[in-house]
Amino acid sequence: MWLEEVRGRERGELRARRFEAGARARRTASLALSNRKEFATPHHGAVNSLQVDLTEGRYLLSGASDGSAAVFDVWNATEHQAGFIAKHRHILLVDKQHQNGHKFAISAAVWYPVDTGLFVTASFDQYVKVWDTNSTQVVMDFKMPGKVFTAAMSPIATTHMLIATGSADVQVRLCDIASGAFTHTLSGHRDGIMSLEWSASSEWILMSGGCDGAIRFWDIRRAGCFRVLDQSQSQLGRRPPLLKSTAENDHIDSLGPSTPSSAQKRTGNSKKNSLTLRKGQNLTHGHMQQRSHPGLSSSQNRATSHYGAVTGLRTTKDGMYLLSSGSDSRLRLWDIDSGCNTLVNFEAMRLQTGKPLQLAVTEDPSLVFVPCMASIKAYNLWSGTTFRTFRGHYEYVNCCYYREQDQELYTGSNDRQILVWSPSTPAFTEMEDDEKRQGLSAADEDNWSD
Repeated sequence: MWLEEVRGRERGELRARRFEAGARARRTASLALSNRKEFATPHHGAVNSLQVDLTEGRYLLSGASDGSAAVFDVWNATEHQAGFIAKHRHILLVDKQHQNGHKFAISAAVWYPVDTGLFVTASFDQYVKVWDTNSTQVVMDFKMPGKVFTAAMSPIATTHMLIATGSADVQVRLCDIASGAFTHTLSGHRDGIMSLEWSASSEWILMSGGCDGAIRFWDIRRAGCFRVLDQSQSQLGRRPPLLKSTAENDHIDSLGPSTPSSAQKRTGNSKKNSLTLRKGQNLTHGHMQQRSHPGLSSSQNRATSHYGAVTGLRTTKDGMYLLSSGSDSRLRLWDIDSGCNTLVNFEAMRLQTGKPLQLAVTEDPSLVFVPCMASIKAYNLWSGTTFRTFRGHYEYVNCCYYREQDQELYTGSNDRQILVWSPSTPAFTEMEDDEKRQGLSAADEDNWSD
């Protein structure tokens, strides 16, 4: 199969993007616990947060329950064990012994999106701190009114340097690195905020998930929430393509990076979505009509997305869909444009209920990785079926991060370990090995033996 695609690409029968998409899909499908790379973590508590920097894709930042944050170089190993196992030790560590270190558990650790010179940590000690990576000193800190559960920065922002924070308090607070002050307080939730996610198509749109079971959309340039997702408002499956003739291309896009024509349509659609959100126009889809600020009806304002706390949020890279996990052990896929539940029935799972979970999505997007107690489950994003279950941790898994460059998956757990799941690259698959062995044994048989 692989050789046929290579020959097809050589003959020009297979387009470059489709060839690349197929290679990425195969590598992702072969993910297994790496026997070539491992991280020697300095953490003495559960690993709660993982992120690779967005500029180079080289430095892995981790935050743990013992109040420590560490940085690893995923490109260059510190040492090699047994000649071939690349061992990566931390190149930076800040912990409780540091004069400005956190006193309690770090709940979130995120890179500054523009470069690796800064990173941000949020902690149960009610502080959000901005660190200088080179000097390992705190540049500024922000005091919150309660335990900080989550923090997020927009990966596409060009006009602001805001850190969105969610805490045990009912308000989302935005901290400005440029001024060192709070700029916004977003009120609407009736309980603490456990998850935050910035839009992948507009730097002004923020999504928040609360312990009240609600997912709210905010335009930070305006006062008030302009949308509350309602699990009872639904549409069946994926958004239909704009033209019937593009249905095949749309299906190809779900398997890998888009072709130039489909990318233009997607970009145009994203611009249209962000424009719709910015203007705050009435959004009508089927029998549902949602009004934007200055007022939501009381029934819309009380809508819930989960029967319990919203523990995780993750958008797809194209900004068209939002994934949410809840303490009701449900995973839901939302169409961001319409605000509808797509009714993808994800197979049974058990999720932690008392802490935020970090989900991961492949670039396609075709798979979503979900921490399910002591394992990680990969689900098909569109059918909801379980693609694979990854087992390697001894205790509950808290976070996943999918690195697109090498198609590697990093997971952190209560067992204090960071595991690497990388594509296996054997010469033959198990089935091919069996066929080869059977062929060899048949060829070696002699005609005169009993």
